[in-house]
This record gives sequence, C-alpha cells and structure tokens, in this order.
Amino acid sequence: MRRWLRPALSVLPPGLLPRLLLALLPLCATPATSQPAARSPFDDEPPGAAPAPGKTPYAGPQYPGKPPPLGARGEGSAPESPFGAAPRLAPSNPRETGRLASSGTGFVAAPGRIVTNNHVVEGCGRMMARNARNVKQQATVLATDPQRDLALLSLPDDFGPPLAFRDAPAVRRGETVVTYGFPLTGLLSSGPSLTAGDVSALTGLRDNPRNYTITAPVQPGNSGGPLLDSQGSVIGVVVTKLNAARVAQMTGGDIPQNVNFAVKGSEVLNFLRANNVRPRTAASTGPDLRNSDVGDIANPSTVFLECYK
Repeated sequence: MRRWLRPALSVLPPGLLPRLLLALLPLCATPATSQPAARSPFDDEPPGAAPAPGKTPYAGPQYPGKPPPLGARGEGSAPESPFGAAPRLAPSNPRETGRLASSGTGFVAAPGRIVTNNHVVEGCGRMMARNARNVKQQATVLATDPQRDLALLSLPDDFGPPLAFRDAPAVRRGETVVTYGFPLTGLLSSGPSLTAGDVSALTGLRDNPRNYTITAPVQPGNSGGPLLDSQGSVIGVVVTKLNAARVAQMTGGDIPQNVNFAVKGSEVLNFLRANNVRPRTAASTGPDLRNSDVGDIANPSTVFLECYK
C-alpha cells in the first residue's frame, strides 16, 4: 500500500489533501453513544457546547478543561511525530529518577529567579533547568498563579543574566516581536529556536485582557519563553496557541494561521512584585535591532526546563 500511496499523494493538486483529510474525519469518529462531548477552540468554553448548525462535532482527542498547553503531553503518551515513531526523550543523566513527562522554556527575570508558565510546572515532582552554558540544575518552584498561568522558580544567582522588562512606551498593534525557546525538543533542534512576528491584537481569546495575540509561530515546548520587542526587552511570556484543528471543524475546513498568545508583561511584573521580586525595567527607545541581535540578548537568559513525575 505504501508503494502507491506516496506517489498518489504527490500529484494531488495544492490544497486538495487538507480537504480530503477533513472529509474523512467524520468516518473516524466514535459512535454517537460513546463520542466525547464536542470541544471548542477556546480554553474557556465548557465541554458539550453545541457545534454550529451543519458542522460536524470535533471527534479527536479530548482534554479536560482546556487543550493541551504548549510543552505538555497527554498522560502516559509520547509526542506525535510526522516521521513515524516519536524519538524518546530520555533524561540527560541516566541516574536521575522519575519519569520525564514534558518540557518547556523559562527565562531569568531577576538574579536567581526564573519565570515560566504554571502549566509547565503543574504536577511535576521535580524541575530541572539547563542554561546556555549547558549547566544543568534542579529548580525549586517558589510560587504559581494559575489564573495568569505563571510560575516562579529559584536557581543559583549566576545561572544567567536577567532580561529587562519594557516599561514604556505602551505596546502597539503591528509591533515586531521575537520569541525564543525550545520547541518540540527531541524532534527538532535540542538548542533554542527564534521566531519573529507581530502583535496582532492587544487582547487574547474572547478579549482576555491579560494576553496579547501574536503572529510569531510557536510550538509545544515554547511555553514560558520570553516574548521580546525589537530592542530586546521582555513584553510578555508565550503561553498558548489557537487549536487549528478545532477551528477547522467548527468552520467547515477553514484553518487559522499564526494565531498565538502571550501573557502581557504588565501581568508578569505584577506577579513578580507580589512575590517580592524586583525585576529590571527599561524604556524601549532607539533604533530597532535585527532579530539575530535580539536573539543574542535572549540566549544567555533563556533556560530549558524539564518536568519529572
């Protein structure tokens, strides 16, 4: 079957393959008597919401409460790979105990203090951090804020230099932004990746005032990484992305592109100050830097995080 399937797919007209796959999805759904409740692409919409008239309910994997966050995996499952069997994500030190459950990104916000997402550390028995010098240390979770989806970790003061948070001017739509983090570790590069885009909206899903909407591409593993402006100052923390498969189900096949979200820098600053952390702030003025220069600023301060259960 494989001998004729691959040549057949290669000659399909552009755009036809996604439509064929969407047409076949209902055939793979479980019977109505046992089919899980339809899900929304929005985190805050409860399970069981009725689909739009004439639309097929989403019948794919179900996750309680919200879609799987960036960097998280379903309980007991491995990340899916487009190349067949997913590579194993083994601990870098074989003597480390516990099961490596997921990975994410964080960054140094003050000496010895790391910011990441709450969902990166949630349920973890132990957190390990690796910096740009390839030094690996166990991190201690000091505080979490599930509403903002933020967490604060403790590491040695010399683990990395703190990044500055932007305090002026106000962020505007259309500004260039850069993300820096560790997406799809074990499948892509084990080192950090940089992506660039724009601030497309000053609120998030359903006008969430705590988030920005951004076009910079992000993947599982980017969670908790810094969102930087073109002067290298932090304006947010990468948190999640719109579930394109669910939107396609609700809209009859339309697939959204580059719709991702970050916690606003002002929310991060409030969280840090509430936990007695005094981060460095700076005004973003002067000429814009190249994206590569922004990456050079972020690199020594961005850390790879591993969650062991």
